[in-house]
Amino acid sequence: MAGKALIVIDVQNDFCPGGALAVDGGDGVVPIVNKLMGQFNHVILTQDWHTADHSSFASQHQGKVPFDDIEMPYGSQRLWPDHCIQGSHGADFHPELNVAPAELIIRKGFRTPIDSYSAFFENDHKTPTGLTGYLRERGLDDLTFVGLATDFCVAYSAIDAVGQGFSARVLLDACRGIDLMGSLETMIGEMKAKAVDVI
Repeated sequence: MAGKALIVIDVQNDFCPGGALAVDGGDGVVPIVNKLMGQFNHVILTQDWHTADHSSFASQHQGKVPFDDIEMPYGSQRLWPDHCIQGSHGADFHPELNVAPAELIIRKGFRTPIDSYSAFFENDHKTPTGLTGYLRERGLDDLTFVGLATDFCVAYSAIDAVGQGFSARVLLDACRGIDLMGSLETMIGEMKAKAVDVI
């Protein structure tokens, strides 16, 4: 398993039932992910980590509501309820998630002017998180993605992984989707088209 890593995307309170941006059944991935961790020598977690006045929050745009789309300097941006604010309970990992095996925690979305779905890049697709360099230095090139949400941060991360020259698979049983206006089916198709192994 030397070259293999499990990348666990955003299993945080705000994405679980009762959270500010709850994914239906989001907490259902926790026991599955915990079990999977035992099959990998290398585990990496990502954590959505927004400023309170983040530009992706609908509350920061007069007359806008969550799930509206607006144009930002880097392109189209969906607006969200305030979520995963730095240091808040909502930003914490789910209390039953086993974080002990994690060798690295990548925080994303902490730059106020720009959102970040992918574990590799902010939404401008240019500003790196540093994950690519970390994986290359560690010799980790075979990546398995699980977590929340399938059709946003998981999908964007897996697609960017392939774009960076890594092998990527997504285990759907260990993911849950938001599914806004068919986004789940769309992004599963997009992942397959970009050579992500969707299992």
